[in-house]
Amino acid sequence: MGASKVCESPAKALEGIVRDGMSVAVGGFGLCGIPEQLIIALRDSGAKGLTCVSNNAGVDDWGLGLLLKTRQIAKMVSSYVGENAEFERQFMSGELQLEFTPQGTLAERMRAGGAGIAGFYTKTGVGTVVAEGKPHMEFDGETFVLERGIRTDLSLVKAWKADPAGNLVFRKTARNFNPMAATCGAVTVAEVEELVGLGDLDPDQVDTPGIFVQRIVVTKAVKRIEQRTVTPG
Repeated sequence: MGASKVCESPAKALEGIVRDGMSVAVGGFGLCGIPEQLIIALRDSGAKGLTCVSNNAGVDDWGLGLLLKTRQIAKMVSSYVGENAEFERQFMSGELQLEFTPQGTLAERMRAGGAGIAGFYTKTGVGTVVAEGKPHMEFDGETFVLERGIRTDLSLVKAWKADPAGNLVFRKTARNFNPMAATCGAVTVAEVEELVGLGDLDPDQVDTPGIFVQRIVVTKAVKRIEQRTVTPG
């Protein structure tokens, strides 16, 4: 297997990788399945001018919202940004670039990038602002728009289990954008809840093969609830 992929801390897992102006794919949906400790380590690295590809930008005090607060993100490629007031403020003031992408299209763009597919045609977004300036093509009498696959310099993902080879298992709804993000980065770092031995994972249960993963760090999960709705007492 060569050198160990297991790192002693999130900061060590990002050591020598992070730089100003890089593109970063980040797994998760809302606050579910986000690599929270790697995001903190990325914040603490001080890297600026980042382009972040993620379904959303977390909330103001957690997830990618932490990087917005420190003005480290220059551009977001997202499908939803409605939970983050600082995101709204920076976008409306022109401080932050935003590339809106429909949710399924974003997932497929990341998957395509990881599979070596330069682009694909989809009906989603045709006739809307997200299709403006993009090539269109007719197939069987219907119009489709060309979307480019996404490749990033770095991917940060959150997994439930991993083995030392980097094989990953995502838990339940954390199988959202994490599998796609894990494949589309030139370097992928996985934050995991549990490290098991080689051979302990059932190959049929592996979501992301270790060939896509360069570094692993074990952290204690923080279970945050994005929106809490309760019955009045």
